[in-house]
Amino acid sequence: MVALSDRIMMTAEEYLIWEPTQEDRYEYWDGEVVAMSGATRNHNRISLNVSKLLDDALIDRPCEVYMVDVKVQVELGRKFFYPDVVVTCDERDQDPRFVQFPCLIIEILSPSTEAIDRGIKFAHYRKFTALQEYVLVQVEQPVVEVFRRSEAGQWVLSEYALDDRLKLESVGVEIAIADLYRQVKFEPSSPDIG
Repeated sequence: MVALSDRIMMTAEEYLIWEPTQEDRYEYWDGEVVAMSGATRNHNRISLNVSKLLDDALIDRPCEVYMVDVKVQVELGRKFFYPDVVVTCDERDQDPRFVQFPCLIIEILSPSTEAIDRGIKFAHYRKFTALQEYVLVQVEQPVVEVFRRSEAGQWVLSEYALDDRLKLESVGVEIAIADLYRQVKFEPSSPDIG
């Protein structure tokens, strides 16, 4: 994500009218419009795999899976983010412009956005009372991290490798990690020198 050089500032309502008319996607951060950066082929492939697996698994359930181009209203009138994949199973989610009650958010990490996805965005996503799981999927290696809200309201981390199966409790779906990485080509890691 990249802040626009001329720092476009507008109200949330102006943003909601302006942004759909743009060729690129923009997030909204407290009045400032922030351009979204492009993604790699691996990033796009993982997003597609995750979305397809979830959509197929939830076909007979009252849940909706969205990827890339559907924003989440994170804070009323102040923040709108674009997660890579978002799932809502809440009948209150009726606004055609954005999701307000996500139960599952998945971010595919890239070097340019990882710190923001782990930090600022997760801090805001945790405020959603409907959100049960926040999933971070690595692109450069087959590692998936799931932050799951416990019954006590604490966020508990679980980590998964290529041979594991991921149970997404928020939507009652189990997915093989290898299926998330189908057709993904990892760069060979360079040996440590020293």
